[in-house]
Amino acid sequence: MKGELRYEGKAKRVYASANPQEYVVEYKDDATAFNGVKKDQISGKGAINNRITAHLYPQLEQAGIPTHFIEQLSEREQRVRAVTIVPVEVIVRNVAAGSFSKRLGVEEGTALARPVVEYCYKSDALGDPLINTDTAVALGWATPEQLTRIRELALQVQRFLTPYFAERGTRLIDFKLEFGTLESGEIVLADEISPDTCRFWDAETGEKLDKDRFRRDLGNVEGAYQEMLRRVTQAPTR
Repeated sequence: MKGELRYEGKAKRVYASANPQEYVVEYKDDATAFNGVKKDQISGKGAINNRITAHLYPQLEQAGIPTHFIEQLSEREQRVRAVTIVPVEVIVRNVAAGSFSKRLGVEEGTALARPVVEYCYKSDALGDPLINTDTAVALGWATPEQLTRIRELALQVQRFLTPYFAERGTRLIDFKLEFGTLESGEIVLADEISPDTCRFWDAETGEKLDKDRFRRDLGNVEGAYQEMLRRVTQAPTR
């Protein structure tokens, strides 16, 4: 089904398909951190992230959140609706961690009184800089209406995922989302939800079960990804 390579990012390749309204996404094992300064491969990461995303996106659809996902095709590939990515990444934070803690001097692990929604300009060359919605509108990256809808959907995702992971012994610390527009102009959730794009901490021990194990040289990166696949696909434990 794969046609011409349309785009290659740090974690995925996007191919055209026989249907111009659909793409084939291939997940890679490549891992990067600190805007590409640190690079390596995490064995099996692509297959795990593909399975986690393919498991979660249909549930998000059932919860009323439109996505680009259609079906999983193979261990590393999925069929998706063709979208034009809005170059504004969204970060939703439940707990202070990572750059948020460093930037504001807030101790990592501090629970936030309400979810915090942040925006970044999607640009590898610039290191995905933090922006506000006025900047996105002024520079033509998104319309006010698109940003309102994106925020609404991001918070819907937060309301679905936070209890979902809590029921599986995991604290959802924060996560990054990307959105795209269909030919009709409808905004839909795109990209992936995985240990690459979320911070997951074990609810009991605080053990990190995400890409921070790679960023911070904590070891057992493959094991953490495998554990999150197990938790995502298991029945609730509480």
